This record gives sequence, structure tokens and C-alpha cells, in this order.
Amino acid sequence: MREAYIVSSVRTPGCRRGKGAFAQTRPEDLLSQVMAAAADRIKLDKALVDDCFTGCAFPEAEQGINVARIAQLMAGYPVTSSAAVVNRFCSSGLEAIALAGLKIQAGWVDIAMGSGLESMTIVPMGGNLPRPHPDWAKKNPDVYISMGITAENVASRYNISREDQDKFGYESQMKAAKAQKEKLFTEIHPTTGTRFVQQADGTYKKETFVQDFDDGVRADTTLEGLAKLRPAFKAMGSVTAGNSSQTTDGAAATIVASEDACKKYNLKPLARIVGYAVAGCEPDEMGVGPKYAIPKVLKQTGMKLDQMDIIELNEAFASQSLHCIRELGLTERMDIINVHGGACALGHPLGCTGAKLMATLVANMHRYNKKFGLESMCIGGGMGAAMIIEKM
Repeated sequence: MREAYIVSSVRTPGCRRGKGAFAQTRPEDLLSQVMAAAADRIKLDKALVDDCFTGCAFPEAEQGINVARIAQLMAGYPVTSSAAVVNRFCSSGLEAIALAGLKIQAGWVDIAMGSGLESMTIVPMGGNLPRPHPDWAKKNPDVYISMGITAENVASRYNISREDQDKFGYESQMKAAKAQKEKLFTEIHPTTGTRFVQQADGTYKKETFVQDFDDGVRADTTLEGLAKLRPAFKAMGSVTAGNSSQTTDGAAATIVASEDACKKYNLKPLARIVGYAVAGCEPDEMGVGPKYAIPKVLKQTGMKLDQMDIIELNEAFASQSLHCIRELGLTERMDIINVHGGACALGHPLGCTGAKLMATLVANMHRYNKKFGLESMCIGGGMGAAMIIEKM
């Protein structure tokens, strides 16, 4: 097979659900802006991007009706291009990048895009009208249970203490705050948002603004403050808002190209896709997914975990992140995991996150001169995903 190279990877800021900057911005507007920016940053003619995949965990309502195609046209791509929506819940954005890479590797296209989107304000987690299968749900309810309960299951089954979870959440905030202060989130595309402001006469005026930072980072977080938070999902539990991922609105896009396309159109390869794997696990402890997906992608590629120089491990919950870190033997390498903070501080916009983390991973591999990067996350329903890339 041919090699697939990442040539551009960008994201919007991640903004808090309901209270954040993008609460009144339609999802198509978020996605179309990063789709355009991914090409514009590298001065790529949009007509050359043959196909686009967009990950979305709840593709309905404003982010339904093949939102990938709608946003693609809004972004200025020609009608001759094409697009599809992909759903693998929390790894939808990474799955989209993998599919774009596979098309390159198979020789079916020369340039493709993998992107991700989720407006958790506009389309609630679980969707607007969830309809579990009534008979299946009686026998096997675990696939439908709250993600927070799965995090509590991981914490209790694998002895992840409240103190350790809070410390993990605190460190995520501190790393993110430091990176934000030092303006290290260079993968962010300043994104135009919308808000409706009430006027003196009672009417509302539509206003636009530019958002260029993640608005969920809390630099004033303290361990004492986190310890005071009540459990969010279980009365006597240990999972709180402070040691869980923030629900967030955002979008991200990555362009992948063949070696021939890079030479022909003068595109600079940023990273090579080395391998990608997904693995299943029990739905009621879905957070453990990375401990199965990471060994699987390492076996697939013939690599070892100690070859990974930098890791983006999605912080769906501190409990599941800590468990996976311990099971994989990474406790002595915390300095290479989520170096600019993770979802506890920066948010987890579900279908966007896989693409969002890729933009961060690629930027940090070049900033810190790291050769091999690993991205992994757990997935609702009981799965894990992992991708290895190599810096060019």
C-alpha cells in the first residue's frame, strides 16, 4: 500500500456546552470554518480534496442531513468533491482520519480529509429522542447506561481513589492553563462565532465575534476546591465534574495526502499514519478501551510502547485514564501524556475529539521534536481506538 501523510491539521477552540462562546453558533458554521482553514493554511486548492469524512457522535437536527456535505460546500469546496458522516462515538473524528488515510493507502484518491464535529449545546448527549431497543435493554442494559456510571464502575472495580482522580483533573487544568498562557495551542484556528444579544426594545440582534482560545480552562483550580465537589453520577461515588471531561462544542479537520500528491502540489508532510486499531470491551466499563486498543495497534505495526515519544490519551474521565495508564505501565511516563492538558480542562466534544486531539498531537510533535506519537481514547458502547503517527 501507499503511504498516507498528514499535511494539515487544525481545530476550533473548545468551548463549554451551554455557557461557552459557541453555545449559539450552529455546528455547520464551526465545521465549515476548519474545513476551509485546513486547506487555506497550506494554500491547497480545495478542488483537489476528493473526499471528506466527518466524525459526529449524534448526527441529527442541526448536525444531521449529512452535515459533512453541507459544511464542505459552505467552506468553498466544489460540488465535484464529496463527503460522508462517520459515527464511532468518542473516536468518530479519529475514525474519519483513518478512513481518509485508508483511501490514500488504497490508491483510490490522492487527497482526502478527516474531520470531526459536535455541538453538545445544540444536540444534547444522547440525542433529542433516544429510543433504546425495549427487549434488548431488558436483558443487556449496559450499552445504554450513563457514561458517568461506567466511570464509577472503573473507579470501584480497579481501586481508583477520589484523591487520585482529583489530582489528575487538577494537573490537566494546570497544564492547559500554562500552555494557554504561553500561547502554545497553535493548532487553533480563530473561529467566528455567533450570539444573539437582546436590544432595548426586546428584540434580538445577531452578532459575530472571533474566538481564539478554549474557554473551559480554569487556571484557578485547586485540589481543595475539587475535593468539595459532589459526585455527579452516584450518591456515594467519586466521579465529579472536576475529574471528568467537560461537555464541549467544537470542530477539527485534518488533510491527508499521498506521496505523489505531496510532491506534485508542494505539500509538506507533517506526519505519516503508521497504524490504527479499534478493540471492544465490556460496555459497562467502556473507559478501559485504550488498554486493549493500544496493544492491538502496537502488534499491528510491530512497535513497542516505549517507542512512543508523546501520547494524547483522551480524558473522558480521570478514573478510566488512570486505570489505562497503570495497566499499560505508563505511570513513570506521565510527562509525555497530554502535555498541554486534556479533556478535563479542554473538553471532549464527542465526535470532534479524535480529530481535535490529532491537531494537538501533530503540533506538539513538531514543537517538541518527537518522532512517534500515539492517540487513543475510550468509546461509548465499550470500545477503544488508537492510532500511531510518525513525525516527518
